[in-house]
Amino acid sequence: MQAQDRFEGSDNYVATDDLKLAVNAALTLSRPLLIKGEPGTGKTMLAEEVAASLNMPLLQWHVKSTTKAQQGLYEYDAVSRLRDSQLGDERVRDIHNYIVKGVLWQAFTAPEPVVLLIDEIDKADIEFPNDLLRELDRMEFYVYETREMVVARHRPLVIITSNNEKELPDAFLRRCFFHYIKFPDRETMADIVKVHYPRLKQELLAAALQSFYEVRDVAGIKKKPSTSEFLDWLKLLMAEDIPAEALRSKDAKAIVPPLHGALLKNEQDVHLFERLVYMSRTNR
Repeated sequence: MQAQDRFEGSDNYVATDDLKLAVNAALTLSRPLLIKGEPGTGKTMLAEEVAASLNMPLLQWHVKSTTKAQQGLYEYDAVSRLRDSQLGDERVRDIHNYIVKGVLWQAFTAPEPVVLLIDEIDKADIEFPNDLLRELDRMEFYVYETREMVVARHRPLVIITSNNEKELPDAFLRRCFFHYIKFPDRETMADIVKVHYPRLKQELLAAALQSFYEVRDVAGIKKKPSTSEFLDWLKLLMAEDIPAEALRSKDAKAIVPPLHGALLKNEQDVHLFERLVYMSRTNR
């Protein structure tokens, strides 16, 4: 089956027209696609669905606070080579046995074009993006231990996600096509829910959407519930057979949503919401 040339969305992922345009622009320009947005808005899942839709293998590099750019290229395992030399292992004669290929190396040398996800790049040190500039620009890097140049056989589609925890360098941003995933409006959220729970009763969905967006709109809330948390909450409502009536109130702030632990994830937000409910009731 041949890979498609354009991303047109998928049955498992609700992509807006703007998002589809962004993916296809990155393909056309052969530039990394930088995706920002609130946590839980489907940034990581986008890479998975793009790969599946375009029939391309997916390689994933999940960045942590301790991740270094060099790890994406390769690592030289000097400790293992020293241990093997002490044991008289013949493998030590060939340094290639101790070169651990990183995700970028794998993407560059793959027999076919791949989708390369660099997930949550803003978790790493501020120098991390700059350290990848040359490799992502020229699609090549030098291995000093073996004195060889690794050149990409095919340019991968690089999708980079960021939760906006820190600013990215201007030089890095210039090399990317940028798209911000806005938080879904109610209509888009309803479409997302239909993908995951096609048999959900419309009455329950309408009440849940109303309650969910009221929680997100509470002034002073520290962590607004995300799309993924809304889906978890719906799953619990269905599992516990919670009726739509239990989510409704004449006063928007006069009810704490059942199973709210799926939506409110810290004690400050729970206490804030409970205070608002108490104030609403005492002021009637």
